[in-house]
Amino acid sequence: MSTMALSRHGWWPWIRRAATWGFFALIAWLLVRQARTIHWDEVFDAIHSLPAVALLAAGALAACSFALYSTYDLLGRHLTRHRLGTGTVMGVTFISYAFNLNLGSLVGGVAFRYRLYSRLGLGNETITRVLGFSMLTNWLGYLVVAGAAFLFWPMTLPPGWKIDHEDLRMLGAVLLMVALAYLVLCAAAKGRVWRVRGHAFRTPGLAMALLQLAMSCTNWSLIGGVIWFLLQGQVGYPQVLAVLLVAAVAGVVTHVPAGLGVLEAVFVALLSHEVPEAQLLGALLAYRGLYYLLPLMVAALGYLVTEARAKRLGMAGR
Repeated sequence: MSTMALSRHGWWPWIRRAATWGFFALIAWLLVRQARTIHWDEVFDAIHSLPAVALLAAGALAACSFALYSTYDLLGRHLTRHRLGTGTVMGVTFISYAFNLNLGSLVGGVAFRYRLYSRLGLGNETITRVLGFSMLTNWLGYLVVAGAAFLFWPMTLPPGWKIDHEDLRMLGAVLLMVALAYLVLCAAAKGRVWRVRGHAFRTPGLAMALLQLAMSCTNWSLIGGVIWFLLQGQVGYPQVLAVLLVAAVAGVVTHVPAGLGVLEAVFVALLSHEVPEAQLLGALLAYRGLYYLLPLMVAALGYLVTEARAKRLGMAGR
């Protein structure tokens, strides 16, 4: 029995890897199949016809979003009391966020933070607490913005879909209740220490929780504004924001780096009955350029600079 158990245990990692690669192969096949049905000349024409004002407004909102997200780790600095400078912390957060968007959370959000913060002198325990609080801040705002969007402005779904407005309203109410529960916990159990897999996390106070909420809600709203400007107001802002929130979860669930194809598939599925597909894809490709690729180029340069600085600090310490 023991030998059979070990055998099954030895085979399990290979089965899991095969299933994972099979899933990604299926996603790739679906994307290629879908891409063959798109008239790309019309998509590129739609990109070229985007007004400069819309591009500038979308670019400004994207810059504001990145600047705001870069302050998330400052909340973690306040909780952990580490002594890295404000500019350094924001730089690390910006770099991690840009790589997170393009390469996935494990590579960007996690690996880059551990790499850069450890090079700058922080211990793993501190990095884990900063990272965990930043992720909590991001998804807390998601709960509130998505909950409000689904509850008060349920999106217009394509004809034939079995989900109706009442289902969306119910989902929105549940999301808002989860966020409210977090606020109540922070008010009632301020300072309580929770241990998760050997890591200690201290419950923040209500003031900090409200600050998390305000920052993250604003950031998600800014991201929705980027796409809304690129769509030139053809769809109401609340509906664009709601579709973006659905696409964000779909990207996390599928684990596709940068949500490549997932974002576009969700928007096409939910909005193509209101916006021509070519214009919709053109706006989304422009969004990827402004919110994914351009920050990635800046982050790559920032990463090299941060690594060089960390190396100098290490040499000075020795």
